[in-house]
Amino acid sequence: MSNGGGNGGLAARLRASGKAGKRNDPLVGAIWVVLAMATFAGLGTFGKYAMQAGVDPLQVIFFRNFFCLILMTPLLYWRGPSLAYSEQFRLYGVRVGLSVISMMAWFSALSMIPLAELTAIGFLAPLFATVFAVFWLGEVVRARRWTALVVGFIGALIILRPGGLGFGWGQCVALFSAVTTGIIGPLLKQMTAQDDPDKIVFITNLWAAPASLIPALFVWEWPPLAVWPYLLGLGLCAVLGHVALLRGFASMDASMVFTFEFSRLPFAVLAGYFFLGETTDIWTWVGALIIFSSAAYITRREAQLARERGVRIRDVSDPLSLTPLRLKV
Repeated sequence: MSNGGGNGGLAARLRASGKAGKRNDPLVGAIWVVLAMATFAGLGTFGKYAMQAGVDPLQVIFFRNFFCLILMTPLLYWRGPSLAYSEQFRLYGVRVGLSVISMMAWFSALSMIPLAELTAIGFLAPLFATVFAVFWLGEVVRARRWTALVVGFIGALIILRPGGLGFGWGQCVALFSAVTTGIIGPLLKQMTAQDDPDKIVFITNLWAAPASLIPALFVWEWPPLAVWPYLLGLGLCAVLGHVALLRGFASMDASMVFTFEFSRLPFAVLAGYFFLGETTDIWTWVGALIIFSSAAYITRREAQLARERGVRIRDVSDPLSLTPLRLKV
């Protein structure tokens, strides 16, 4: 196990983050997470361009996974068949199923609401993960975490303003996407302990491409030639973003990963403004900051409690440090 802190140059430490195992290198982790957030803003931009050109969200999801797989094919040639093998296939099955559902909700919401608003609502995912831990995993939640949850959902109400003009079907679908993302959470950190980030992304897309083709066939129309560069850009951003994010998870505690994920909102605001002509009101920023502060408190608090209990945070299955147990599937 490498501590990564000051051993070797930055380039060497960045390369080391692509290997399976555990390390503690916050600088490298921060670089990868911020890069991932920037590319995810690009993913949303390309996806919205494609949908504005008439491509159905279900087809956008398929092409996202398909081009991810195509772009990673050279890696299969370089590493050989072992890239497609894992001892965690049951975890991959659960994750891919939930991921396809989550992507369907996310891209559907993206077709209806601004990218920045969708991004802000997505910060609810760790709060939904806490609710999931309570009702499905039987975890005991104390007063501090319930308070943080309430504060976080107040932030959501500020963004959504239910009963007003700001709340509609797109916001409902975005909330569902945040719920499914929160449920997916307990899988990622457990997977990085055995498989390297490149393998996780490759196997996930290897399975997700045919899985997402099935619903896409029901609405299939060949996209116009002018749209194909957007679809290719979508796949490229998805590959780069997820590989970078998983390297961030492999380089530092998940609670710190979440801290840097807030950089996704400024990137989304800038992309929406310059490329999509979208504007973001002040209440989206206020609500997002409240949600983020609440979720950041929860993740930091859980990391502290885990240390007090003598639980190694690196061995916790939940990438947001919410659930101190190993998920069995």
